[in-house]
Amino acid sequence: MKAIHPVILCGGSGTRLWPLSRKAVPKPFLPLVGEETLFEQAVRRVAGDDRFAPPLVVAGAAHAELIALQLGDRPGARLVVEPAAKNTAPAVALAAALLPEDAIMLVCPSDHHIADSAAFRSAALAAAELARQDYLVAFGIAADRPETGYGYLERGEPLAGGYVLRRFVEKPDLDTAQAYLASGNFSWNGGIFAFRSGYLLAELAAYRPAMAQLVAAAVAGGRNEGLCFHPAAEPFAAIDGESIDYAVMENTARAAMVPASMGWSDIGNWAALADALADQADAAGNIVRRGTVDLAACRGVFAFTDGPRISAVGLEDVCIIVCGNEVLVTTREGAQGVGKLPGAVNQ
Repeated sequence: MKAIHPVILCGGSGTRLWPLSRKAVPKPFLPLVGEETLFEQAVRRVAGDDRFAPPLVVAGAAHAELIALQLGDRPGARLVVEPAAKNTAPAVALAAALLPEDAIMLVCPSDHHIADSAAFRSAALAAAELARQDYLVAFGIAADRPETGYGYLERGEPLAGGYVLRRFVEKPDLDTAQAYLASGNFSWNGGIFAFRSGYLLAELAAYRPAMAQLVAAAVAGGRNEGLCFHPAAEPFAAIDGESIDYAVMENTARAAMVPASMGWSDIGNWAALADALADQADAAGNIVRRGTVDLAACRGVFAFTDGPRISAVGLEDVCIIVCGNEVLVTTREGAQGVGKLPGAVNQ
């Protein structure tokens, strides 16, 4: 059986994890859970297993040096340097165009946390089998709460190792999310996919022909430079950016999903990071991720400091972050809005 090709996407700035996540060193390249960065964890998740080929990373030029440093000495690893940020559909298409047409791609965000790597690999193998049958496969993350911050996948008829993907659903309101959870037919959309590269490109050409043509031109006019491939900038700049979900997955008649229960989190904000570190909480539910912190009569407080001492009394369900000369205080409920703060926007 041919190896699965991990494609690791490094995009976004992680503004909801400001002030720790900044444009220069954004969320994927920070050690948020454990001592390794989220990117290093994504690479290691498929390392040392001959069922997986060396990773193909897609990222912008601003972080190429950081990626090369964190990749380390991994023979066969490659980095596609996007000339511009155009969302996930062009990024995935670039990777597909650089792989053999019968290659099975495993598309993974670089900034998610997965606690159970064995369960991840098991789901990846099931997804690869469906991808070999020219299904376009999404991972359906087991939903354990009525989350309103994620998109959902509705499962249809069973397939060997998975299900027909009946439909994608945008982020719901709370009542709708509760109904989804109760039905048992919905999973979170974790943004992890498996495709046969040739079929993915064929479907992209069917639904977004202009994008497919411009990606092909960018690859044809590109150049190799060490471990890096640089697509031609002019045709790539002409692409109308779009997610792989909208461009292909919501249009194809061959969408499938595999269920995955693997301790997944997108670490989308400080409250999500606190949830991912719940095993480190004290008896009152307080979590100190780093630094010197004194808490009195507090419950559910998440604290992080890279310098000054944090002292808090009588707080509940609050995140307190000190990074350099910036201080952030938010309720867990308000953590989703951190990315809209002027400091995060203008970092």
